[in-house]
Amino acid sequence: MPTIPACPQCAMENTYQDGENYVCADCGHDWPIKDTAKTDEDTAEVVKDANGNVLKEGDSVVLIKDLKVKGSSLTLKMGTKVKSIRLVGGDHEVDCKMDAGNFMLKACYLRKV
Repeated sequence: MPTIPACPQCAMENTYQDGENYVCADCGHDWPIKDTAKTDEDTAEVVKDANGNVLKEGDSVVLIKDLKVKGSSLTLKMGTKVKSIRLVGGDHEVDCKMDAGNFMLKACYLRKV
């Protein structure tokens, strides 16, 4: 017997099937049954650099713009090469180590080497 998933919005398990949708009795959120069959590959977000190239774990990138570091007088200079990036979720997609420290950067300020 298939189990009905918890609500993706409020995470409560008080859900039921209503035709082609699941409905949460607690918050009233409804979502299509078809969406629950997605695999991890379907939901994986593609991260692209400033030129539209797809970035992967371990790639090397170059900064395309001087970036001021918040809360510091430090500035990351344009043309700085960063090796072995890590992709993470959130609005800052790239985690990297530089001589100046560890930083989380937006992919739109990077270019793949």
